Amino acid sequence: MGRNKRGAGGYRSFDYLTPGRDFRERDLADRTDSLPQHPVRLPPADEARARRLAGELVLVSLHEHLIAVPEAIDETPASIREGRSFVPFDALADCEWDCVFDNLLDGICRIESRSGWKWTEVLHDLGMRLADLAHQDYLVPAKTVDDILAAHATGRIAWVPAIEGAAPIENELDRVEVLYGLGVREMGITYSESNALGSGLKEANDGGLTAFGRRVVQRMNQVGMLIDTAHCGDQTTLDVIEASRKPVAITHIGARALWNTNRMAPDDVLRACAGRGGIIGIEAAPHTTLTKQHPRHNLESFMEHFEYVKDLVGIDHVGFGPDTLFGDHVGLHRVYAGALSIRKASGGAAFDPVKYVAGVENPVEGSKNILRWLVRHGYSDEDIGKAMGGNALRVLREVWA
Repeated sequence: MGRNKRGAGGYRSFDYLTPGRDFRERDLADRTDSLPQHPVRLPPADEARARRLAGELVLVSLHEHLIAVPEAIDETPASIREGRSFVPFDALADCEWDCVFDNLLDGICRIESRSGWKWTEVLHDLGMRLADLAHQDYLVPAKTVDDILAAHATGRIAWVPAIEGAAPIENELDRVEVLYGLGVREMGITYSESNALGSGLKEANDGGLTAFGRRVVQRMNQVGMLIDTAHCGDQTTLDVIEASRKPVAITHIGARALWNTNRMAPDDVLRACAGRGGIIGIEAAPHTTLTKQHPRHNLESFMEHFEYVKDLVGIDHVGFGPDTLFGDHVGLHRVYAGALSIRKASGGAAFDPVKYVAGVENPVEGSKNILRWLVRHGYSDEDIGKAMGGNALRVLREVWA
């Protein structure tokens, strides 16, 4: 359906409750015009082609956060402690993604603790989102590839809950199945910091995948959950790829050859992922996928990483995981600088700071502009179909039970 989404019929998050009585109401950045727009302009024939492709193809984002943060970004911690995050349903009616892997609050999930990532917090976050979604039928939870295809056919968005790091399972292997039973279909091994499974990307020494980590990889294979290594150290990622019987995803990453920080992946890791049938999603969170040619983060620097990875591993193993949200993403990084490990993960690399990533500011803008960029640069319908969703669907058919 692409552009012809049916929308949520005016439903707003937690409409079944009374604002002010049941929860505190805040001004949210829940519109696509909360930041300046930078649409990719196309000649009429190319625009018609882009519209056609948006309707025909199944477009999959491997990594997003479908939340609207408060307009006053410093209010975010207080808002999160109240235990609700808000989905901008009205804005998403204009989104061209047919399937979104939603990583919820993840790195800023501090509902009842100072450090976050507690098992009870993650379950609270997931359960609250499921309760919200149960009162509308536009974002539909997807557990199978057929669910994704059905959402596309009916003008809806397939919603796949994902957990960005496995720290919440602690040393409890069966929690993988608990999460799976609650609909989680993708989980990261680490989130920057090391845990019981392996080393995160901000660690000075990468000890690789632990014995418990190998058991988790095996259990995720058995149950049918996609493994993500986007925040793992290099050796841990290589160990995961080797240990997994099924393809692995690096859902939101870029090429270290273009921007030399730990947040990007070196060529050998990218090749290893592709060599075992996996997929690499290109990241667009602020100040990540920069390049020497494009030192200010924008759509062009983001797509330079896409083209580098595509040339390195082939069009069959690349996709998009923009990692966007609605609101001041740069401000959110400032508020949660320690939790999100921005400086640690970048190795302190200098960059030209931006207020937002022009052209990939939120899931709506990203879905439109990535497709149009590919059209403008002469990619074939077949290659656009692979990169925008076909490769992801191939991997999911191999991984999901």
